[in-house]
Amino acid sequence: MRLSTLRHACRNLPTPSVHQPRTGVRVFGLAKRSLPLGHSSNSQLLLRAASSISGTTSAEKAPKLGKQTDGPGYENTIRENVQRTKEEMVALQRGHPALKPTLAIIQADEDDRLLEINKKMAGKIGLNIIQICLPRECTEDEIIEEVLKLNEDPRVHGVYLHLPPTSLTSRVLNTLRPEKDVDGVSDLNVGRLVRGDMSQGFTPPLANAVMELLARHDTPMEGRTVLVVGGEGPLGVALQCLMQRRGMVVLNSRRSSEGLQKQVMQANAVVLLAAGHMDVPPTWLRSGTAVIHCGSALMTDHGMEMSGVGPLTAALRMQNVVQSSSRWAQGQQYRPWTLRSLKLQPLSPVPSDIEISRAQTPKPVDQLAQEIGLLQEETEAYGRTKAKVRLSLLDRLREQPDGKYVLVAGITPTPLGEGKSTVVIGLVQALSAHLKLNSFACLRQPSQGPTFGVKGGAAGGGYAQVIPMEEFNLHLTGDIHAITAANNLVAAAIDARMLHEATQKDKALYSRLVPSVNGVRRFSPIQIARLRRLGISEIDPSALTPQEVSSFVRLDLDPAKVTWQRVVDTNDRFLRKITVGQASTEKGHVRETQFDIAVASEIMAILALADGLGDMKTRLERMVVGSSRSGQPVTAEDLGVSGALAVLMKDAIKPTLMQTLEGSPVFVHAGPFANIAHGNSSVLADKLALKLVGEDGFVVTEAGFGADIGMEKFFNIKCRASGLRPNVVVLVATVRALKMHGGGPNVSAGSPLPRDYIDENLSLVAKGCSSNLRKQIQIAHLFGVPVVVALNVFKTDTQAEIDLVCQMAKESGALDAVPCHHWARGGRGSVELAQAVKQAGSQPSHFQFLYSQETPIVEKIRMIAQKVYGADDIELSPEAQAKIDYYNQQGYGKLPICMAKTHLSLSHLPEKKGTPTGFTLPIRDIRASIGAGFIYPLVGTMSTMPGLPTRPCFYDIDLDPVTEEITGLF
Repeated sequence: MRLSTLRHACRNLPTPSVHQPRTGVRVFGLAKRSLPLGHSSNSQLLLRAASSISGTTSAEKAPKLGKQTDGPGYENTIRENVQRTKEEMVALQRGHPALKPTLAIIQADEDDRLLEINKKMAGKIGLNIIQICLPRECTEDEIIEEVLKLNEDPRVHGVYLHLPPTSLTSRVLNTLRPEKDVDGVSDLNVGRLVRGDMSQGFTPPLANAVMELLARHDTPMEGRTVLVVGGEGPLGVALQCLMQRRGMVVLNSRRSSEGLQKQVMQANAVVLLAAGHMDVPPTWLRSGTAVIHCGSALMTDHGMEMSGVGPLTAALRMQNVVQSSSRWAQGQQYRPWTLRSLKLQPLSPVPSDIEISRAQTPKPVDQLAQEIGLLQEETEAYGRTKAKVRLSLLDRLREQPDGKYVLVAGITPTPLGEGKSTVVIGLVQALSAHLKLNSFACLRQPSQGPTFGVKGGAAGGGYAQVIPMEEFNLHLTGDIHAITAANNLVAAAIDARMLHEATQKDKALYSRLVPSVNGVRRFSPIQIARLRRLGISEIDPSALTPQEVSSFVRLDLDPAKVTWQRVVDTNDRFLRKITVGQASTEKGHVRETQFDIAVASEIMAILALADGLGDMKTRLERMVVGSSRSGQPVTAEDLGVSGALAVLMKDAIKPTLMQTLEGSPVFVHAGPFANIAHGNSSVLADKLALKLVGEDGFVVTEAGFGADIGMEKFFNIKCRASGLRPNVVVLVATVRALKMHGGGPNVSAGSPLPRDYIDENLSLVAKGCSSNLRKQIQIAHLFGVPVVVALNVFKTDTQAEIDLVCQMAKESGALDAVPCHHWARGGRGSVELAQAVKQAGSQPSHFQFLYSQETPIVEKIRMIAQKVYGADDIELSPEAQAKIDYYNQQGYGKLPICMAKTHLSLSHLPEKKGTPTGFTLPIRDIRASIGAGFIYPLVGTMSTMPGLPTRPCFYDIDLDPVTEEITGLF
């Protein structure tokens, strides 16, 4: 019989309370194959199946002697086990009302009587049962395919393989996850039983049933000699182990053994495990010998009061299912960390970043995941050292209190950067490896543009790095590539739609947008959504009026008002302005457009701000890609592309788990452009980490650029979207940057530092502290969050300069200020910072937003300019004012503001260092990222596509073809 035919036939089986997680027949079934009992004139306890099955009646063999399996004692044993399991079930569901303990049975046997045993037992206890019917001649691969599906089904708590003995191969048994092996026959579960560790394993229910029946015999169990016939498999091993633990002497014999009669005559009890019919001649048995026959398939059924080993085995199997469900429920609770830190042996002088990274052996990512309390099913490994983490974790730990939330920001940086990423990593290493506090770092994924352009990497530096740094800095898990594909799909859809609308009449366009498939025309769900937005309730394509058809098919995008750009993750200045549509096939539909770098895509900002897959899909739908000729916004949903975007982004929404040099966990997720977006890692990474660290743990995340840029956006945009509230701000400063703000000469990438930055100069340091450092501390205080200043120490810094910075930072309002040496020493070099952060985290945080959502757009911009940047006022260009009026008209006035300005100064002029005053902030244009959920005013000229310098970093990046080692990343 074909598999599909048999499955169809199984649909006629009784199906009360059936749970159907996937295609195929799932009906109520039975527990393990029922195992009959024998009877003999010389035995006091003889367990046998019905005569219709065994071929010989008990009356023909011998009269009943002693205790019988169909007596009240045996029925009470079954009843007691059922009652105990029901009580455990009630207690379990009292604590977990939504939990439905479920046993799945893979069956390759068409005997309906076997189904009745477990169906009745499961009904009494209240279990769900899934029955999967396979043909009796099914292959090993077909069985394994079903087992693998059940392994991954979180609704299934136990799996019973009701298969012919020839199908129960070692490969099949060991494919089944041990935690779902309620028959206890996988190698791991048998090994646990032998070792005596049953905290995670299961005792085979048939072995337990045999032991309970032996316990009912009049002879004491200790010292009893038991012969086990046919016990070569896992069941025999388990039974022998249980017997020896009770002090029994166990003899083993094969069915065909020549010495079988002698062994039988020595035994107080005989257990026949061999499959098929087998009897022991009565003349072989000593008086009072118990014989338990486990080899036949069925026994008689007297309602639930059935005789034989089968009902007791079924009851004990259900007990294992409930136990498995209870373990599963316990496993869903928060798990204390067992983090093992990796040892560091810092060298002096400090080697290159890639040499340090390569010298450390990272933990396997599955080990790291287990150490921080992740379940096996919550991770998706990408190689050995990184893994995606599923968002189901948030549901599992939704009742778990969050840990402390720490933001690392910085003073206005030099073009070289001041080491915020290294501070994040050094701090987390100090908290976890040295203070033994659960802590997590949350970082942005670096763009490959700067990696091959001017930066060379962004994994931290020295002995404070994410490893492997090559994987961190390059493709990682492909999130940026997914964003690039999704972004450019939108761009392609825009140009294609404009072309098709320009070259087709309404009727032809409608026929192609809603084609006839097999003689039937129907709208897709996304087209129905567009009809609803147009106020059209009809869903029959033939019922629309000509005017409705025209409204439906015409987006009427104005080519001059398309705001969506293509992206690529490479610094390529020649893509800043391009012309598309020049091929003859595009029929003269030429327009000017541009490329942005991939991390400037609105889809990247959406990824960083979404709080789940549904929220991301909604944000993708409402992305505005341009305006129609009548001035109406056109969205990605109008284009019909938003569902496809969600498909492209479905894996990118999961944060990537990595680790630091000292084995501390890191989430790497999202990397929005810090100029035209908010420049922070994802909301989801922060939320997952806050649950994982526990109430007393710490999550440390980073905001791009200086506090006036990244921190302000973190508070007003990210915290508004996430609902999270920070406990501490760590403000990173360097002597080098403070000297620049104190009046030192210009600092430029690729040029040697002037002597002022190498030699001690307390005057420049003091001026920088009293200007830029003080102002950035004040900005943090605007939001009511305590500040700890972290001085990232360079080898050229003198002790006098270090002491001066720490003193002036405290005088300027910082709760504490400490020097940090993580670059040279790892986490040990940031222990003082970790202690300061721990202390600050115990202080009350009085977080507040800078402005209300109800504040008008112009006033929001003015508040940021005056209170954060120190401007006297703002100046709106006519174009900017017109955009504000348009956004208010469209209902976007409540969105937060994301200022797009230079990061090299508090003002709009990058050459103005320190704390500029007396300036008016010019707003030349205003744009909107409606999907991401913010409006971004443009201050001055902002480039969204970096260019390559004269000597890019790629000159130094190379690959050894023999070892496959990468060089040149730093």
